[in-house]
Amino acid sequence: MTSLSVEMLAADAVEPITSAGHAQLGIAVLAGIAVIVLLITKFKLHAFLALTIGSLALGAVAGAPLDKVITSFTAGLGSTVAGVGVLIALGAILGKLLADSGGADQIVDTILAKAGKSGGKAMPWAMVLIAAVIGLPLFFEVGIVLLIPVVLMVAKRGNYSLMRIGIPALAGLSVMHGLIPPHPGPLVAIDAVDANLGITLALGILVAIPTVIVAGPVFSKYAARWVDVPVPDKMVPGRASDDLEKRPSFGAAVVTILLPVVMMLAKALVDIVVDNPDHTVQRVFDVIGNPLTALLVAVIVAMFTLGRPAGFTKGRLQATTEKSLAPIAGVLLIVGAGGGFKQTLIDSGVGQMVLDISKDWSIPALLLAWLIAVVIRLATGSATVATVSAAGLVAPLAANMSDTHTALLVLAIGAGSLFFSHVNDAGFWLVKEYFGLSVGQTVKTWSIMETIISVVAGALVLLLSLVL
Repeated sequence: MTSLSVEMLAADAVEPITSAGHAQLGIAVLAGIAVIVLLITKFKLHAFLALTIGSLALGAVAGAPLDKVITSFTAGLGSTVAGVGVLIALGAILGKLLADSGGADQIVDTILAKAGKSGGKAMPWAMVLIAAVIGLPLFFEVGIVLLIPVVLMVAKRGNYSLMRIGIPALAGLSVMHGLIPPHPGPLVAIDAVDANLGITLALGILVAIPTVIVAGPVFSKYAARWVDVPVPDKMVPGRASDDLEKRPSFGAAVVTILLPVVMMLAKALVDIVVDNPDHTVQRVFDVIGNPLTALLVAVIVAMFTLGRPAGFTKGRLQATTEKSLAPIAGVLLIVGAGGGFKQTLIDSGVGQMVLDISKDWSIPALLLAWLIAVVIRLATGSATVATVSAAGLVAPLAANMSDTHTALLVLAIGAGSLFFSHVNDAGFWLVKEYFGLSVGQTVKTWSIMETIISVVAGALVLLLSLVL
Protein backbone atom coordinates (compact mmCIF):
# COMPACT_ATOMS: atom_id res chain seq x y z
CA MET A 1 0.00 0.00 0.00
CA THR A 2 1.08 3.54 -0.64
CA SER A 3 -0.47 5.08 2.44
CA LEU A 4 -0.24 4.59 6.13
CA SER A 5 -2.75 2.10 7.37
CA VAL A 6 -5.81 3.20 9.22
CA GLU A 7 -4.49 1.47 12.30
CA MET A 8 -1.32 3.56 12.26
CA LEU A 9 -3.21 6.79 11.83
CA ALA A 10 -5.82 5.93 14.43
CA ALA A 11 -3.90 4.03 17.05
CA ASP A 12 -6.28 5.12 19.77
CA ALA A 13 -9.22 3.71 17.84
CA VAL A 14 -7.99 0.16 17.33
CA GLU A 15 -10.25 -1.23 20.03
CA PRO A 16 -13.98 -1.17 19.29
CA ILE A 17 -15.58 2.08 20.46
CA THR A 18 -18.62 0.19 21.68
CA SER A 19 -19.41 -3.27 22.99
CA ALA A 20 -22.99 -3.30 21.73
CA GLY A 21 -24.52 -6.62 20.71
CA HIS A 22 -25.09 -7.73 17.14
CA ALA A 23 -28.76 -6.70 17.17
CA GLN A 24 -27.98 -3.17 18.30
CA LEU A 25 -25.11 -2.89 15.84
CA GLY A 26 -27.34 -4.10 13.02
CA ILE A 27 -29.92 -1.45 13.91
CA ALA A 28 -27.13 1.14 14.09
CA VAL A 29 -25.93 0.27 10.58
CA LEU A 30 -29.45 0.52 9.18
CA ALA A 31 -30.00 3.80 11.01
CA GLY A 32 -26.73 5.27 9.75
CA ILE A 33 -27.37 4.27 6.15
CA ALA A 34 -31.00 5.40 6.38
CA VAL A 35 -29.89 8.84 7.58
CA ILE A 36 -27.43 9.10 4.69
CA VAL A 37 -30.04 8.01 2.15
CA LEU A 38 -32.70 10.34 3.53
CA LEU A 39 -30.41 13.36 3.63
CA ILE A 40 -29.13 12.78 0.08
CA THR A 41 -32.45 11.88 -1.58
CA LYS A 42 -35.11 13.75 0.41
CA PHE A 43 -33.26 16.83 1.64
CA LYS A 44 -30.76 17.02 -1.25
CA LEU A 45 -27.89 17.46 1.19
CA HIS A 46 -24.34 17.18 -0.14
CA ALA A 47 -22.98 13.64 0.23
CA PHE A 48 -20.08 14.93 2.37
CA LEU A 49 -22.47 16.34 4.98
CA ALA A 50 -24.76 13.32 4.74
CA LEU A 51 -21.90 10.89 5.36
CA THR A 52 -20.64 12.95 8.29
CA ILE A 53 -24.05 13.11 9.95
CA GLY A 54 -24.72 9.46 9.15
CA SER A 55 -21.48 8.45 10.87
CA LEU A 56 -22.48 10.30 14.03
CA ALA A 57 -25.96 8.75 13.89
CA LEU A 58 -24.48 5.26 13.54
CA GLY A 59 -22.23 5.76 16.57
CA ALA A 60 -25.03 7.24 18.64
CA VAL A 61 -27.46 4.38 17.93
CA ALA A 62 -24.66 1.87 18.63
CA GLY A 63 -24.33 3.44 22.08
CA ALA A 64 -20.78 4.70 21.57
CA PRO A 65 -19.41 7.85 23.25
CA LEU A 66 -19.68 10.60 20.65
CA ASP A 67 -16.15 11.85 21.32
CA LYS A 68 -14.80 8.45 20.29
CA VAL A 69 -17.10 8.39 17.26
CA ILE A 70 -15.72 11.76 16.17
CA THR A 71 -12.17 10.49 16.68
CA SER A 72 -12.86 7.43 14.52
CA PHE A 73 -14.53 9.50 11.82
CA THR A 74 -11.75 12.08 11.60
CA ALA A 75 -9.06 9.38 11.67
CA GLY A 76 -10.77 7.52 8.84
CA LEU A 77 -11.23 10.71 6.85
CA GLY A 78 -7.58 11.65 7.29
CA SER A 79 -6.21 8.23 6.39
CA THR A 80 -8.41 7.97 3.29
CA VAL A 81 -7.44 11.40 1.98
CA ALA A 82 -3.81 10.62 2.77
CA GLY A 83 -4.09 7.39 0.80
CA VAL A 84 -5.95 8.54 -2.29
CA GLY A 85 -6.23 12.34 -2.20
CA VAL A 86 -2.96 13.03 -3.99
CA LEU A 87 -3.72 10.34 -6.57
CA ILE A 88 -7.12 11.87 -7.33
CA ALA A 89 -5.48 15.29 -7.73
CA LEU A 90 -2.79 13.96 -10.07
CA GLY A 91 -5.41 12.10 -12.11
CA ALA A 92 -7.42 15.31 -12.43
CA ILE A 93 -4.37 17.24 -13.68
CA LEU A 94 -3.55 14.53 -16.22
CA GLY A 95 -7.14 14.46 -17.46
CA LYS A 96 -7.27 18.25 -17.80
CA LEU A 97 -4.02 18.32 -19.77
CA LEU A 98 -5.37 15.60 -22.06
CA ALA A 99 -8.58 17.53 -22.70
CA ASP A 100 -7.29 21.10 -23.01
CA SER A 101 -4.29 20.25 -25.19
CA GLY A 102 -6.49 18.57 -27.79
CA GLY A 103 -4.88 15.21 -27.05
CA ALA A 104 -8.28 13.65 -26.37
CA ASP A 105 -9.64 15.02 -29.64
CA GLN A 106 -6.61 13.64 -31.47
CA ILE A 107 -7.22 10.15 -30.03
CA VAL A 108 -10.90 10.34 -30.91
CA ASP A 109 -10.41 11.61 -34.46
CA THR A 110 -7.71 9.06 -35.27
CA ILE A 111 -9.69 6.06 -34.04
CA LEU A 112 -12.89 7.23 -35.73
CA ALA A 113 -11.07 7.75 -39.02
CA LYS A 114 -9.85 4.16 -38.88
CA ALA A 115 -13.25 2.80 -37.84
CA GLY A 116 -15.02 4.73 -40.59
CA LYS A 117 -13.26 2.65 -43.24
CA SER A 118 -15.30 -0.41 -42.19
CA GLY A 119 -18.54 1.15 -43.34
CA GLY A 120 -19.65 1.87 -39.79
CA LYS A 121 -19.74 -1.69 -38.47
CA ALA A 122 -16.71 -1.06 -36.26
CA MET A 123 -18.03 2.26 -34.92
CA PRO A 124 -19.55 0.90 -31.66
CA TRP A 125 -16.28 -0.91 -30.94
CA ALA A 126 -14.36 2.26 -31.71
CA MET A 127 -16.50 4.17 -29.21
CA VAL A 128 -15.69 1.59 -26.51
CA LEU A 129 -11.99 1.92 -27.27
CA ILE A 130 -12.12 5.72 -27.18
CA ALA A 131 -14.04 5.76 -23.89
CA ALA A 132 -11.72 3.19 -22.30
CA VAL A 133 -8.52 5.01 -23.26
CA ILE A 134 -9.78 8.49 -22.39
CA GLY A 135 -11.62 7.21 -19.33
CA LEU A 136 -8.44 5.95 -17.63
CA PRO A 137 -7.38 9.31 -16.16
CA LEU A 138 -10.79 11.04 -16.10
CA PHE A 139 -13.66 11.09 -13.63
CA PHE A 140 -16.89 9.69 -15.04
CA GLU A 141 -18.67 13.05 -15.25
CA VAL A 142 -15.67 14.68 -16.94
CA GLY A 143 -15.44 11.78 -19.37
CA ILE A 144 -19.11 12.17 -20.31
CA VAL A 145 -18.70 15.89 -20.96
CA LEU A 146 -15.64 15.15 -23.09
CA LEU A 147 -17.17 12.29 -25.09
CA ILE A 148 -20.73 13.54 -25.60
CA PRO A 149 -19.77 15.94 -28.44
CA VAL A 150 -18.01 13.06 -30.18
CA VAL A 151 -20.98 10.72 -29.74
CA LEU A 152 -23.43 13.31 -31.05
CA MET A 153 -21.25 14.31 -34.02
CA VAL A 154 -20.55 10.71 -35.04
CA ALA A 155 -24.24 9.77 -34.79
CA LYS A 156 -25.34 12.81 -36.79
CA ARG A 157 -22.68 12.81 -39.51
CA GLY A 158 -22.77 9.04 -39.99
CA ASN A 159 -26.55 8.79 -39.63
CA TYR A 160 -26.14 6.21 -36.86
CA SER A 161 -28.58 5.41 -34.08
CA LEU A 162 -27.71 7.57 -31.06
CA MET A 163 -27.97 4.58 -28.73
CA ARG A 164 -25.82 2.39 -31.01
CA ILE A 165 -23.00 4.90 -30.64
CA GLY A 166 -23.71 6.31 -27.17
CA ILE A 167 -24.18 3.13 -25.12
CA PRO A 168 -20.72 1.68 -25.96
CA ALA A 169 -19.09 4.99 -24.99
CA LEU A 170 -20.99 5.14 -21.71
CA ALA A 171 -20.19 1.48 -20.99
CA GLY A 172 -16.48 2.08 -21.52
CA LEU A 173 -16.50 5.04 -19.15
CA SER A 174 -18.61 3.32 -16.49
CA VAL A 175 -16.49 0.16 -16.39
CA MET A 176 -13.33 2.25 -15.98
CA HIS A 177 -15.01 4.25 -13.22
CA GLY A 178 -16.13 1.23 -11.21
CA LEU A 179 -13.33 -1.28 -11.68
CA ILE A 180 -10.05 0.32 -12.71
CA PRO A 181 -7.74 2.39 -10.50
CA PRO A 182 -6.76 5.26 -10.34
CA HIS A 183 -10.49 6.11 -10.19
CA PRO A 184 -11.56 7.17 -6.66
CA GLY A 185 -13.89 4.24 -5.91
CA PRO A 186 -11.44 1.41 -6.63
CA LEU A 187 -8.61 3.33 -4.91
CA VAL A 188 -10.65 3.73 -1.72
CA ALA A 189 -11.67 0.07 -1.74
CA ILE A 190 -8.04 -0.99 -2.28
CA ASP A 191 -7.00 1.18 0.66
CA ALA A 192 -9.82 -0.11 2.88
CA VAL A 193 -9.16 -3.84 2.40
CA ASP A 194 -5.37 -3.47 2.00
CA ALA A 195 -5.35 -4.94 -1.50
CA ASN A 196 -2.41 -4.98 -3.90
CA LEU A 197 -2.98 -2.21 -6.44
CA GLY A 198 -1.06 -3.88 -9.26
CA ILE A 199 -2.90 -7.19 -8.94
CA THR A 200 -6.24 -5.35 -8.67
CA LEU A 201 -5.43 -3.36 -11.79
CA ALA A 202 -4.44 -6.47 -13.75
CA LEU A 203 -7.53 -8.45 -12.70
CA GLY A 204 -9.69 -5.37 -13.18
CA ILE A 205 -8.62 -5.14 -16.83
CA LEU A 206 -9.25 -8.87 -17.23
CA VAL A 207 -12.81 -8.45 -15.90
CA ALA A 208 -13.43 -5.15 -17.68
CA ILE A 209 -12.79 -6.36 -21.25
CA PRO A 210 -15.61 -8.96 -21.56
CA THR A 211 -17.88 -6.83 -19.37
CA VAL A 212 -17.63 -3.77 -21.60
CA ILE A 213 -18.14 -5.90 -24.73
CA VAL A 214 -21.44 -7.30 -23.40
CA ALA A 215 -22.71 -4.02 -21.94
CA GLY A 216 -21.46 -1.88 -24.83
CA PRO A 217 -21.53 -3.07 -28.46
CA VAL A 218 -23.72 -6.13 -27.77
CA PHE A 219 -26.37 -4.43 -25.61
CA SER A 220 -26.41 -1.31 -27.80
CA LYS A 221 -28.08 -3.34 -30.57
CA TYR A 222 -31.10 -3.90 -28.35
CA ALA A 223 -31.02 -0.41 -26.82
CA ALA A 224 -31.16 1.08 -30.32
CA ARG A 225 -34.33 -0.95 -31.04
CA TRP A 226 -36.01 0.04 -27.77
CA VAL A 227 -35.17 3.73 -27.93
CA ASP A 228 -34.85 5.55 -31.25
CA VAL A 229 -34.35 9.27 -30.69
CA PRO A 230 -32.84 11.98 -32.90
CA VAL A 231 -29.56 13.65 -32.05
CA PRO A 232 -30.25 16.74 -29.87
CA ASP A 233 -28.37 19.38 -31.89
CA LYS A 234 -28.49 21.95 -29.09
CA MET A 235 -26.30 19.71 -26.90
CA VAL A 236 -23.34 19.69 -29.30
CA PRO A 237 -20.72 22.04 -27.77
CA GLY A 238 -17.42 23.08 -29.27
CA ARG A 239 -14.32 20.98 -28.79
CA ALA A 240 -11.17 22.05 -26.97
CA SER A 241 -8.96 21.69 -30.02
CA ASP A 242 -11.18 23.96 -32.14
CA ASP A 243 -9.40 26.94 -30.58
CA LEU A 244 -5.90 25.49 -30.97
CA GLU A 245 -3.60 25.93 -33.95
CA LYS A 246 -1.91 22.58 -33.29
CA ARG A 247 -2.30 19.60 -31.01
CA PRO A 248 -0.30 16.54 -29.82
CA SER A 249 0.18 13.50 -32.02
CA PHE A 250 -1.93 10.39 -31.55
CA GLY A 251 1.06 8.33 -30.42
CA ALA A 252 2.19 10.89 -27.85
CA ALA A 253 -1.30 11.19 -26.37
CA VAL A 254 -1.84 7.42 -26.08
CA VAL A 255 1.61 6.73 -24.65
CA THR A 256 1.18 9.48 -22.04
CA ILE A 257 -2.20 8.19 -20.88
CA LEU A 258 -1.08 4.56 -20.72
CA LEU A 259 2.24 5.36 -19.02
CA PRO A 260 1.01 5.15 -15.39
CA VAL A 261 -0.93 1.94 -16.14
CA VAL A 262 2.16 0.32 -17.65
CA MET A 263 4.30 1.38 -14.67
CA MET A 264 1.84 -0.08 -12.15
CA LEU A 265 1.41 -3.30 -14.12
CA ALA A 266 5.21 -3.65 -14.37
CA LYS A 267 5.42 -3.55 -10.58
CA ALA A 268 2.73 -6.23 -10.30
CA LEU A 269 4.60 -8.44 -12.77
CA VAL A 270 7.92 -8.03 -10.93
CA ASP A 271 6.20 -8.83 -7.61
CA ILE A 272 4.99 -12.11 -9.08
CA VAL A 273 8.24 -13.08 -10.86
CA VAL A 274 10.78 -12.00 -8.22
CA ASP A 275 8.63 -12.46 -5.10
CA ASN A 276 11.36 -11.19 -2.76
CA PRO A 277 10.69 -7.84 -1.02
CA ASP A 278 14.41 -7.42 -0.27
CA HIS A 279 15.56 -7.98 -3.86
CA THR A 280 16.98 -4.84 -5.48
CA VAL A 281 14.91 -5.20 -8.66
CA GLN A 282 11.67 -5.55 -6.72
CA ARG A 283 12.51 -2.59 -4.49
CA VAL A 284 13.21 -0.44 -7.57
CA PHE A 285 9.89 -1.40 -9.15
CA ASP A 286 8.11 -0.82 -5.83
CA VAL A 287 9.07 2.82 -6.32
CA ILE A 288 8.49 2.93 -10.09
CA GLY A 289 5.10 1.21 -9.85
CA ASN A 290 3.89 3.13 -6.83
CA PRO A 291 0.69 4.87 -8.02
CA LEU A 292 1.87 8.21 -6.71
CA THR A 293 5.14 7.89 -8.63
CA ALA A 294 3.41 6.60 -11.76
CA LEU A 295 0.85 9.39 -11.89
CA LEU A 296 3.36 12.09 -10.97
CA VAL A 297 5.69 10.94 -13.76
CA ALA A 298 2.75 10.86 -16.19
CA VAL A 299 1.73 14.43 -15.27
CA ILE A 300 5.28 15.74 -15.76
CA VAL A 301 5.64 13.85 -19.05
CA ALA A 302 2.22 15.17 -20.17
CA MET A 303 3.40 18.76 -19.78
CA PHE A 304 5.99 18.06 -22.48
CA THR A 305 4.15 15.55 -24.68
CA LEU A 306 0.70 17.19 -24.54
CA GLY A 307 1.12 20.77 -23.35
CA ARG A 308 4.15 21.88 -25.37
CA PRO A 309 2.95 20.45 -28.75
CA ALA A 310 -0.32 22.36 -28.23
CA GLY A 311 1.68 25.56 -27.78
CA PHE A 312 1.06 25.91 -24.06
CA THR A 313 3.29 28.43 -22.31
CA LYS A 314 4.48 27.93 -18.74
CA GLY A 315 1.69 30.22 -17.61
CA ARG A 316 -0.92 28.23 -19.54
CA LEU A 317 0.35 24.97 -18.01
CA GLN A 318 0.10 26.49 -14.55
CA ALA A 319 -3.42 27.77 -15.24
CA THR A 320 -4.51 24.37 -16.56
CA THR A 321 -3.19 22.68 -13.42
CA GLU A 322 -5.04 25.14 -11.18
CA LYS A 323 -8.31 24.73 -13.08
CA SER A 324 -8.08 20.95 -12.83
CA LEU A 325 -7.93 20.96 -9.03
CA ALA A 326 -10.95 23.13 -8.21
CA PRO A 327 -13.65 20.72 -9.49
CA ILE A 328 -12.32 17.77 -7.46
CA ALA A 329 -12.78 19.43 -4.06
CA GLY A 330 -16.23 17.88 -3.72
CA VAL A 331 -14.96 14.47 -4.79
CA LEU A 332 -12.16 14.58 -2.21
CA LEU A 333 -14.57 15.55 0.57
CA ILE A 334 -17.03 12.80 -0.34
CA VAL A 335 -14.28 10.19 -0.56
CA GLY A 336 -12.79 11.41 2.74
CA ALA A 337 -16.15 11.37 4.51
CA GLY A 338 -16.77 7.90 3.08
CA GLY A 339 -13.50 6.82 4.66
CA GLY A 340 -14.64 8.34 7.94
CA PHE A 341 -17.92 6.42 7.74
CA LYS A 342 -16.00 3.24 6.97
CA GLN A 343 -13.73 3.70 10.01
CA THR A 344 -16.74 4.40 12.24
CA LEU A 345 -18.26 1.13 11.03
CA ILE A 346 -15.08 -0.76 11.81
CA ASP A 347 -14.41 0.81 15.22
CA SER A 348 -18.04 0.35 16.25
CA GLY A 349 -17.54 -3.37 15.79
CA VAL A 350 -19.77 -3.60 12.71
CA GLY A 351 -17.01 -5.09 10.58
CA GLN A 352 -16.40 -7.81 13.16
CA MET A 353 -20.15 -8.38 13.37
CA VAL A 354 -20.29 -9.00 9.60
CA LEU A 355 -17.36 -11.38 9.97
CA ASP A 356 -19.02 -13.27 12.81
CA ILE A 357 -22.39 -13.53 11.09
CA SER A 358 -20.92 -14.52 7.73
CA LYS A 359 -19.31 -17.56 9.34
CA ASP A 360 -22.79 -19.01 9.76
CA TRP A 361 -23.83 -18.21 6.21
CA SER A 362 -23.13 -20.27 3.13
CA ILE A 363 -22.86 -17.14 0.99
CA PRO A 364 -19.36 -16.49 -0.42
CA ALA A 365 -17.56 -13.39 0.84
CA LEU A 366 -17.27 -11.95 -2.68
CA LEU A 367 -21.01 -12.33 -3.30
CA LEU A 368 -21.74 -10.75 0.09
CA ALA A 369 -19.55 -7.76 -0.80
CA TRP A 370 -21.33 -7.39 -4.14
CA LEU A 371 -24.78 -7.53 -2.54
CA ILE A 372 -23.92 -4.96 0.14
CA ALA A 373 -22.60 -2.56 -2.52
CA VAL A 374 -25.76 -3.13 -4.61
CA VAL A 375 -28.06 -2.24 -1.71
CA ILE A 376 -26.16 0.94 -0.83
CA ARG A 377 -25.96 1.93 -4.53
CA LEU A 378 -29.71 1.53 -4.96
CA ALA A 379 -30.35 3.52 -1.80
CA THR A 380 -27.92 6.41 -2.25
CA GLY A 381 -27.44 6.57 -6.01
CA SER A 382 -23.71 7.10 -5.60
CA ALA A 383 -21.23 4.50 -6.81
CA THR A 384 -18.50 6.11 -4.71
CA VAL A 385 -20.60 6.11 -1.51
CA ALA A 386 -21.58 2.49 -2.18
CA THR A 387 -17.94 1.52 -2.68
CA VAL A 388 -16.52 3.19 0.42
CA SER A 389 -19.39 2.05 2.66
CA ALA A 390 -19.34 -1.55 1.43
CA ALA A 391 -15.54 -1.66 1.73
CA GLY A 392 -15.80 -0.63 5.37
CA LEU A 393 -18.38 -3.31 6.10
CA VAL A 394 -16.52 -6.19 4.47
CA ALA A 395 -12.92 -5.16 5.23
CA PRO A 396 -12.56 -7.77 8.02
CA LEU A 397 -13.39 -10.52 5.50
CA ALA A 398 -10.11 -9.75 3.72
CA ALA A 399 -7.97 -10.55 6.76
CA ASN A 400 -7.23 -14.16 5.77
CA MET A 401 -7.55 -13.78 2.01
CA SER A 402 -4.73 -14.17 -0.50
CA ASP A 403 -3.61 -11.10 -2.47
CA THR A 404 -5.55 -12.37 -5.48
CA HIS A 405 -8.82 -12.83 -3.60
CA THR A 406 -8.41 -9.50 -1.81
CA ALA A 407 -8.13 -7.86 -5.23
CA LEU A 408 -11.24 -9.74 -6.36
CA LEU A 409 -13.02 -8.45 -3.24
CA VAL A 410 -12.31 -4.90 -4.42
CA LEU A 411 -13.68 -5.73 -7.87
CA ALA A 412 -16.80 -7.35 -6.39
CA ILE A 413 -17.49 -4.16 -4.46
CA GLY A 414 -16.85 -2.04 -7.56
CA ALA A 415 -19.18 -4.19 -9.66
CA GLY A 416 -21.96 -3.96 -7.07
CA SER A 417 -21.57 -0.18 -6.84
CA LEU A 418 -22.66 0.20 -10.50
CA PHE A 419 -25.97 -1.69 -10.20
CA PHE A 420 -29.10 -0.06 -11.72
CA SER A 421 -28.51 3.68 -11.73
CA HIS A 422 -31.85 5.45 -11.33
CA VAL A 423 -33.37 8.81 -10.36
CA ASN A 424 -31.21 9.33 -7.25
CA ASP A 425 -27.99 9.18 -9.30
CA ALA A 426 -26.53 12.35 -10.82
CA GLY A 427 -25.17 10.29 -13.72
CA PHE A 428 -28.75 9.26 -14.62
CA TRP A 429 -29.81 12.88 -15.14
CA LEU A 430 -26.57 13.77 -16.92
CA VAL A 431 -27.16 11.07 -19.52
CA LYS A 432 -30.87 11.92 -19.79
CA GLU A 433 -30.27 15.60 -20.52
CA TYR A 434 -27.30 15.19 -22.86
CA PHE A 435 -29.06 12.56 -24.97
CA GLY A 436 -32.47 14.25 -24.84
CA LEU A 437 -34.21 11.20 -23.35
CA SER A 438 -37.30 10.80 -21.19
CA VAL A 439 -37.01 9.18 -17.76
CA GLY A 440 -38.44 5.94 -19.15
CA GLN A 441 -36.04 5.91 -22.08
CA THR A 442 -33.10 6.54 -19.76
CA VAL A 443 -34.12 3.55 -17.64
CA LYS A 444 -34.43 1.32 -20.74
CA THR A 445 -30.93 2.24 -21.90
CA TRP A 446 -28.60 3.71 -19.27
CA SER A 447 -30.05 1.98 -16.19
CA ILE A 448 -30.15 -1.45 -17.82
CA MET A 449 -26.63 -0.97 -19.20
CA GLU A 450 -25.35 -0.23 -15.68
CA THR A 451 -27.10 -3.34 -14.36
CA ILE A 452 -25.55 -5.50 -17.09
CA ILE A 453 -22.10 -4.16 -16.18
CA SER A 454 -22.70 -4.93 -12.50
CA VAL A 455 -24.04 -8.45 -13.02
CA VAL A 456 -21.53 -9.52 -15.69
CA ALA A 457 -18.54 -8.12 -13.77
CA GLY A 458 -19.80 -9.68 -10.53
CA ALA A 459 -20.22 -13.06 -12.21
CA LEU A 460 -16.74 -12.88 -13.74
CA VAL A 461 -15.23 -12.03 -10.34
CA LEU A 462 -16.90 -15.11 -8.81
CA LEU A 463 -15.67 -17.30 -11.68
CA LEU A 464 -12.11 -16.00 -11.30
CA SER A 465 -12.25 -16.75 -7.56
CA LEU A 466 -12.83 -20.42 -8.42
CA VAL A 467 -9.74 -20.73 -10.62
CA LEU A 468 -7.25 -18.33 -9.00
